[in-house]
Amino acid sequence: MPEINQDRTTVPSRRRLALVLGAVLVLLVTVNIAAKYGPPRTGLVAGPLVAAGLILLGRRAGLTWHDMGLSRRTLIPGLKYAVGAVLAVAVVYAIGAALPFTRGAFDDVRYHLHLHAALLTAFVVVPLGTVLLEEVAFRGVLHGLISRHRGAMWASIASSVLFGLWHILPSLRLAKANHGVGAVLGTDLTGQILAILGAVAFTAVAGLLLCELRRRSGSLLAAAALHWATNGLGLLITAGLAAFRLA
Repeated sequence: MPEINQDRTTVPSRRRLALVLGAVLVLLVTVNIAAKYGPPRTGLVAGPLVAAGLILLGRRAGLTWHDMGLSRRTLIPGLKYAVGAVLAVAVVYAIGAALPFTRGAFDDVRYHLHLHAALLTAFVVVPLGTVLLEEVAFRGVLHGLISRHRGAMWASIASSVLFGLWHILPSLRLAKANHGVGAVLGTDLTGQILAILGAVAFTAVAGLLLCELRRRSGSLLAAAALHWATNGLGLLITAGLAAFRLA
């Protein structure tokens, strides 16, 4: 009798995990396609709504606030790591922009924006339309679900691989849009495929780093800060260099 009871508790647990993971992945695929091919600023609207929906889904699946990196107890450690992460990225980017042989990495036509548009994108669109959803999804709910059932190592690996695959659609024009990438890999079909594969691999590795920040701090805030700094500060520097060249 004890064995039968144990089996009855284990099977529904695995089934429930599979159902919740499936629902999360379907939701993410849908919003990824909508953000790429839907009306402008679709991600800005969908991001916060989907993030809230994922948190509710995680709570319904039995995750605690701590499981999702959203506990108030880890807010201060997360804030300390967040400040350090932003400062580190700012220093690295400043050096990269100053050196002629790395400056080409910031030459991306997607971010040749006027000052107002650059500030709006960096401080509104990136945090709300990109960072919020991706951190809640990959380092919050998915990481929490997998960690609860398979452990932290599997959670980091699986969520990071999915994070890399998530960037396939956004990187379709990478070789043509980023002059530095295009110069190295080429802009033909082979170059575009290599750029996509490189983007997936790079973001998967970046996902592991973000997971480690989340593990060390216990908070999504640290990972979100590094994520924002990588995107937002890079965008501002790209826009600034483009404006300087045109001046």
